Amino acid sequence: MKICRFTFDDETHIGIIDGDRVHVFGDILSEHVASFDLADVTMLPPVSPSKIVCVGRNYADHAKELGNDVPAEPLLFLKAPSAIIYNADPIVIPPQSDQVEHEGELAVVISRKCKRLTDTDDAMDYVFGFTCLNDVTARDLQRKDGQFTRAKSFDTFCPIGPFIETELDTTDISVTTRVNGEVRQHGRTSQMVFPVDFLIRYISNMMTLNAGDVIATGTPSGVSKMNSGDICEVEIEGIGTLSNPVV
Repeated sequence: MKICRFTFDDETHIGIIDGDRVHVFGDILSEHVASFDLADVTMLPPVSPSKIVCVGRNYADHAKELGNDVPAEPLLFLKAPSAIIYNADPIVIPPQSDQVEHEGELAVVISRKCKRLTDTDDAMDYVFGFTCLNDVTARDLQRKDGQFTRAKSFDTFCPIGPFIETELDTTDISVTTRVNGEVRQHGRTSQMVFPVDFLIRYISNMMTLNAGDVIATGTPSGVSKMNSGDICEVEIEGIGTLSNPVV
């Protein structure tokens, strides 16, 4: 299923996309399904998480291109939820940075409270679905600060969407980022140093994951600077394309 968030008559709903219509989630099997034309609703980012947990250097080639070693265990950092924007919303280059780069990633959306999972727990039981995410990064500030918070958390630095796909095998799917139609990044999730299920279990032993929280699973090599006027697209096989202009 393709799950979205949208507003209609100033009310926010969670919906299931079905062609050119959207059905209110939870009512799909009832006799009186609330259903709207997609053209009549305002789409929102598909999640509103309490936190966005990101995994750094989870593709060996990306670690190498930045002059870093592959970590022995997942390198975690947080991205401010206030950075979230939706498909087609503009990524704004802040005046503090001269090197804002794209990082296309597979994002995992958590379905329910997830805490201290063990190796015997099925981590995928805690997954609601998957979506596209652009971990936009002010690379010059990341180098200057020696840590990631400021460089990753400017407003508009977390495009996500366009919807959540609930039925997807993520063991070996393509992750591609294009700028103005030119492929800049391309990798497959099978190249991840730490796979999705391992990441969920690992993170759950550091912090409680709540329903709606997002894990950004890392980016392939090929990160590059974006400029005002560019169009940046993150396409993930089986999900679709997240597209944002840069201003």
